[in-house]
Amino acid sequence: MSNLPLFRDSWAKNEAWRKSPVFARRTMFRNMFPGFGIAVVAFTVYVAADNFIFSTGKQEAPHH
Repeated sequence: MSNLPLFRDSWAKNEAWRKSPVFARRTMFRNMFPGFGIAVVAFTVYVAADNFIFSTGKQEAPHH
């Protein structure tokens, strides 16, 4: 007996690619937005720096 998989369904061999890990839902979602995680971190650092570091000047009352 050979070590090849036994396909009883005539279409199973043609549909085997769907079970490949390359086409998993998590992988497809991760590849949809490749730089999203880095962009979120960079934007968070920018907002934190803008709010805490660059706004150390004297706050004036609004002119109304």
